[in-house]
Amino acid sequence: MKSTSTHQSLKRGLQIVEMVAEMAEPPTLSAIARKSKLNPSTTHHILKALVDFGYLVRAPETHIYSLSSKLFRLTRRTWTVEQLAEIATPFLEELGNLTGESSSLAVLRDGQVIIAAKQEQNGPLRVVQRIGESRPIYCTAVGKVLAAELSEQELEDLIERTNFQKKTPKTITSPVAFRREMVSIREKGVALDNEEHIKGVRCLAAPIRDYSGAARVALCVVGPKDNLLPKRMAKVQHDLLSVAAALSARLGCNPQKIGSYHSRK
Repeated sequence: MKSTSTHQSLKRGLQIVEMVAEMAEPPTLSAIARKSKLNPSTTHHILKALVDFGYLVRAPETHIYSLSSKLFRLTRRTWTVEQLAEIATPFLEELGNLTGESSSLAVLRDGQVIIAAKQEQNGPLRVVQRIGESRPIYCTAVGKVLAAELSEQELEDLIERTNFQKKTPKTITSPVAFRREMVSIREKGVALDNEEHIKGVRCLAAPIRDYSGAARVALCVVGPKDNLLPKRMAKVQHDLLSVAAALSARLGCNPQKIGSYHSRK
């Protein structure tokens, strides 16, 4: 009888893991109970066990459940852009609250960066971003910080495909200058777009790493240049790196493995 009960519990647990993976948005306990046709009490106990064993994560404020980094680490797979956007949402909100500026998450795709998620601040001065919008790599902070994570061969291939168009008077327009910028970003760990893409707009970005140490996405703070004056940038950078570290930890990043990842490239 005990063996049958254990088998049933395991089956239900695995079914719930598959369910969470397949649902379009991270679900709550009640949504999982409805879909699995289990009573809320049984669902609660199974979810608690899955969280305790590190297969699911429960957001403390929204009480939604999502897959943990453990599953991705075991299967050697990574999150979809949509999953990353959902996971990053509370971190974008926190970054916006800390800095008072808009924030966004971007991924590298086919020589461009794509805005995957955003959090805009209210106010007369703000930068409007659109989900799914593509931007150049060479003149945006998110693009540059992700380019700096590429291997030397990948970077050279990217430079060869890039048309360095002058967007503003401050745009980097030569491969030589871009390579110098990559060296600087690797040393600092952050990238700055100082009115290089859009005149009057500044952006500061940091890489977000997963369980392998690889930078899959970039997190940034963006705002009008008058809001991001040099005297504020140290505090903004501190807040950005703090939230970036927390989001990377959520994706299973172990800071001690970052060096070994770079040594393999």
